[in-house]
Amino acid sequence: MPERHPAPRPEMRRIRQSTQMNIVHVTPGAGKMFCGNCFRDNALVAALRKMGHHTLMVPLYLPLTLDEEDQSFGTPIFFSGINVYLEQKSAFFRRAPEWLHRLLASPKLLQLAAGRAARTRAADVGDLTLSMIRGEEGNQARELKELIEWLKTQGALDVVCLSNALLVGMVRQLKAELGVPVVCMLQGEDAFLDGLPDVQREITWKTLAERAAEADLLVAPSRYFADRMSSRLGIARNRIQVVSNGINLENYKLADARPNPPVLGFFARMCSEKGLDLVVDAYIDVKRRQSVPNLKLHVGGGMGPGDVEYVNGLRRKLASAGFESDVEFFPNLDRSEKQAFLRGISIFSVPARYSEAFGLYVIEALASGVPVVQPRVSAFPELIEATGGGLLCEAENPRSLADSIDELLRTPEKAEELGRAGARAVTERFSVERMAENMMAAWSGLKTVK
Repeated sequence: MPERHPAPRPEMRRIRQSTQMNIVHVTPGAGKMFCGNCFRDNALVAALRKMGHHTLMVPLYLPLTLDEEDQSFGTPIFFSGINVYLEQKSAFFRRAPEWLHRLLASPKLLQLAAGRAARTRAADVGDLTLSMIRGEEGNQARELKELIEWLKTQGALDVVCLSNALLVGMVRQLKAELGVPVVCMLQGEDAFLDGLPDVQREITWKTLAERAAEADLLVAPSRYFADRMSSRLGIARNRIQVVSNGINLENYKLADARPNPPVLGFFARMCSEKGLDLVVDAYIDVKRRQSVPNLKLHVGGGMGPGDVEYVNGLRRKLASAGFESDVEFFPNLDRSEKQAFLRGISIFSVPARYSEAFGLYVIEALASGVPVVQPRVSAFPELIEATGGGLLCEAENPRSLADSIDELLRTPEKAEELGRAGARAVTERFSVERMAENMMAAWSGLKTVK
């Protein structure tokens, strides 16, 4: 049995900033569903390892579905999704024998559950969300204890990083038992929390604010979201640092030539929240103007069982408008297929309806030299300002979106200029290597108990 981490002592010191740090990054898995946070975390862990830091990526709930080499390979999955659910529903199961607990956390059962998992709706998991945020006081306290006992076998840690604010229930016990600073990333949690049933929403936000205040540092991917969560959580803005998301730029490149006829592209989860129906409406508008002959529409991204009815409704709308033959859908592409998809489009838009904290898909499009059209809300103005890679339109306004798309399609020189400017900016400012460097700088002032 590996030697356990010594109990914390009251002496404080800054975390090591030497050649190697011992880092733990905790990331919830989404089963067979694509998850932007999972992609970001996986790329970040790989970059930290290349910098020479010993970095463990610890998956929670279900296996991760990724488009690059899985950095969590070989690490147990904690907070087994099956156990977490049953512990919420059954007081008896919270006292279940260890053999049953281990059986339901077996990799084979989790793989089976991952294949059947559908997109989580906030309205269905209000009690579970609140319980998780309560940490050691919640129904999943057994899972937290198990994770901490395992982390004690991993040597002296320098920092634990949590993927999103819904995990802040862990902070208190991690700090108390490991004597380690805990960082929590913020990434679009507000939209999910605001979708909780009325009976749970207020208490969940209140509990989240109390627990988030215990984290040593909060990290947001944009100024917009740092400001927003500072206000929503009642936490001083100077306690939230901004570290922009980054991507692994390997094999992202500009197309030799833009497609002819031109192609409007959407690549994100195929759902209303991402605004796919707004893109379809704008596409139909542009087609009816007849200013851009033979314009095509390519729709790519994640599509789970819960999205099929929505997508089929959009197919029917396109067919009714007479444009179905000009539209192609490309669900659940892998990394190389996604990159080829992006090189094969002329203009990119994902007009997300919710308060998007960053929009990694914008950076991916720009890395391919594709100009973007995004709504003038959330983090999008910040991204367009930082990259010079596109135009802004009015939010949830298909006509305004169509106007901007039409403008770029009718001025290909301008579109090319914006795309190249965006590609340069992504290379300089939004690589995963730059993200890792900035994250290390954000951690540099943290203190731990040793």
